[in-house]
Amino acid sequence: MNSKRISVALAIATAIAVPAEGLRQWAYKCPAGVVTVCYGHTGSVTTGKKYTVEECKALLDADMRKAVEEVEQCQPGLPAEVLAAFADATFNIGSRVACDTRQSTAARKLKAGDYRGACEELPKWNKARVGGVLVALPGLTKRRAREREICLQGV
Repeated sequence: MNSKRISVALAIATAIAVPAEGLRQWAYKCPAGVVTVCYGHTGSVTTGKKYTVEECKALLDADMRKAVEEVEQCQPGLPAEVLAAFADATFNIGSRVACDTRQSTAARKLKAGDYRGACEELPKWNKARVGGVLVALPGLTKRRAREREICLQGV
């Protein structure tokens, strides 16, 4: 049952990420200035290299699996849709949103079992530093809304 829940969450989270990220086979800087490639991969990116679609899919699979595992480790047993939504957010912005109960109301609500409340916190995580200033980004706003929608399906 647990492996099925994890597999379902992985598939859902990937389905959120693919349209939100889009495929870019050459490295670029995202609005926050982070060097990125493929479907939002930010670790060990080789600038000037054209990544194949297969390489991009492999990077996304590994990155999303890591995000699901991070959320599962800090918030074990979440419903698949809740896990998927927070795994995609973790993939996109880091595990603080789901795991850091000192800095994230969403993480505190997850820990307390208030899944609906945690889902409702996702839209607040739509900002990035651009030129040193924290600003809401339209792409993040749309992505957090989609995560919230899917998250609420699990409560």
